[in-house]
Amino acid sequence: MNSKTIAFVITMAALGNVLSFIPIGLSRVGQVGFDLSHVTTFVVAFYGGPYLGFITGFVGGIAAGIQFGPMGWLSWLGLIGLPVGKSLTGFASGALFRGLNINREAHSSLLTVSAVLLGYVPEVLFTVLFFLVLVPYFLGWTVDFALTILVPIVIKAWMEMAIMSVLMGALVGNNGFSAYMSAFFNSHKPK
Repeated sequence: MNSKTIAFVITMAALGNVLSFIPIGLSRVGQVGFDLSHVTTFVVAFYGGPYLGFITGFVGGIAAGIQFGPMGWLSWLGLIGLPVGKSLTGFASGALFRGLNINREAHSSLLTVSAVLLGYVPEVLFTVLFFLVLVPYFLGWTVDFALTILVPIVIKAWMEMAIMSVLMGALVGNNGFSAYMSAFFNSHKPK
């Protein structure tokens, strides 16, 4: 990676934290709050690849990790677990996008919706493991209590993914945006 790519990833991760911190602050009820941080994760993952998507998801998950971790009910575990989960989405969605060569397909918008939704599956599986195994083990919650927190989180998260899949489908389907992002990342690859 060169300095422009690093700066772009850092900027997108910072924007991801803003897109997490503000909506969560405005919509939070207990351990559930609307979070749009993955918009930046998807942009970087789709055009920069799975590894940059992983980094962007991880760093972009810090605000949510703080809000639901030390400032919420999940203590230090949330500060670790939420960024790890978000990084899985960045990696998986970037790998799907690249593996399916979506940006070059005629129906790229529809395929992008699928890549967003399928790319979230590793994070939702990690979230289930997190709440049903790690949280009870490290924080002493009962599995029943953890399940009452997990269900609304997963429902809310799938609604967010549906919204972001449509947004990302529109962005990827926009020739100007896709050309700019593809040119940016292709022109900054090491030779």
